[in-house]
Amino acid sequence: MNQSMRTLVMVVAGVAVYSSAALADPPAQPRVMHANAVASPANKRPGVIPDVAHEHMEIRKPELPGGGGGGGRGGGGGSWTDAALQTSYPASFAASLLTSTDGIPADGVIPPDANVAVGDTQVVEVVNTEYAVFDKTGTMLQAPQPIHTVFAGLGGMCETQDGGDPVVLFDQLAHRWFVSQLEYNADFSQNLLCTAVSTTADAMGGYVLYEWDFGNNLPDYPKIGLWPDAYYFSANMFWSGAIFLNAEACAFDRTAMINGQPAIGVCFSSSSPTLLPASLDGSTLPNAGAPGLYLRNASNALALYRFHVDFTNINNSTFRSVSVPVQAFHLACGNGGTCIPQPGTTQQLDSLGDRLMFRLSYRRFATYESLIVNHSVQVRSTSTQVAPRWYEIRNPFGTPSVAQQSTFAPDTTRYRWMGAVGQDKQGNLLLGYSASSASLFPSIGYAGRLATDPVNQLSSEFLSFFGTGSQTGYARWGDYTSMAVDPVDDCTFWFVGEYLVTTGSFNWHTRLESLKFPGCQ
Repeated sequence: MNQSMRTLVMVVAGVAVYSSAALADPPAQPRVMHANAVASPANKRPGVIPDVAHEHMEIRKPELPGGGGGGGRGGGGGSWTDAALQTSYPASFAASLLTSTDGIPADGVIPPDANVAVGDTQVVEVVNTEYAVFDKTGTMLQAPQPIHTVFAGLGGMCETQDGGDPVVLFDQLAHRWFVSQLEYNADFSQNLLCTAVSTTADAMGGYVLYEWDFGNNLPDYPKIGLWPDAYYFSANMFWSGAIFLNAEACAFDRTAMINGQPAIGVCFSSSSPTLLPASLDGSTLPNAGAPGLYLRNASNALALYRFHVDFTNINNSTFRSVSVPVQAFHLACGNGGTCIPQPGTTQQLDSLGDRLMFRLSYRRFATYESLIVNHSVQVRSTSTQVAPRWYEIRNPFGTPSVAQQSTFAPDTTRYRWMGAVGQDKQGNLLLGYSASSASLFPSIGYAGRLATDPVNQLSSEFLSFFGTGSQTGYARWGDYTSMAVDPVDDCTFWFVGEYLVTTGSFNWHTRLESLKFPGCQ
């Protein structure tokens, strides 16, 4: 679970009513949530960059069943090497680093859960408990502020505290910002998702706020995806914050929300944890009525879910899955847990290898539709080395197939994890991640490919920013990051990574960087 963020304010508040009826895996019957909208005045305080908080807090992480994702264990016992391991790296890294600037600094919470979104003129970063606004040169326009300030006027926990797992997206279709975070009380008897949709393209302007009430069930690790008909949501549901119940997938009525109207959410449940919703990149839409998409890890496969929502007659809504076989893989660190080494300490870091990593990017090209995603895997049986496995899936609305897949490990010593991947309008791909080893402090790295490169091939590695410290006392690193593409030129990538200057705990830094491939204009 993660913490909250501060962001843009003129909010509209909502209160959701959540039905308690449990659902089995699809096919299933939909469940409905309701949220009303209420306005409050915009808040444009300049704020200040805070010092490291005196009170430190680790955001707790409820345990998922079976290691988390139901992921593959590869090809049985004996000696093995990852089936999709890229074995040669003939192409040099082609993208250019345009900007690199410090993002939000440590605010007393572990992990930071940094993610980034890019709008018409602004870049917004969120971490647990705070948000900040930048221009596209990396200049800070709005210093870090608590996320709950976005929800002023809503009342209750959304307005007064920061619960974690923030997500920020830019809705390039409506030119609006979307911000969300969790809220919960001490005994998890009340659990909320707070969402804000801006009224303009200015992240420092007004918002419409909605409060979605999940009752006694904590919607942990929430993720949001932009789609033409809805904001698609996912979370792992824990009764009283402790006992895993199911994964939840909800469609929130986007049309109502961008118009400041009362909204409903239509929800389905799955017994398998950690669904990841797809988010639209670019301005070319899927066919009208195309369902929202989700992916999750399965046993040497990806499970692709199609969520058709009907907000007029919710009983027409459907949530169905199909299996997409992939090359055999082994969960990072054996069970998706902790094994990432660092210099000068025995403290290892959590790989979060039990789940697909945020975001799942959808893009429509002239002749095909494409999904891009990654997760962390173990490279070989003789080492715990961790590397990102990335996939491109095509034809997601028909018979889906894996167009590309490979595992990026250009050496045998560095561990690479916490990846985020995306494509520009030409089909060039960029993967950003954290890198560490016994001799490399946690740093920020990239690999990429031009659309014209041979399939399954990434470039050589580019380390853009070197950390100079190790994290001690806590294994949590992440728990996620994101890669965003500038909607104006549809070419410039923005990534936010994490590093430390000095060895310690609760002293992380974030770094905002933009990159671009040659020839994309």
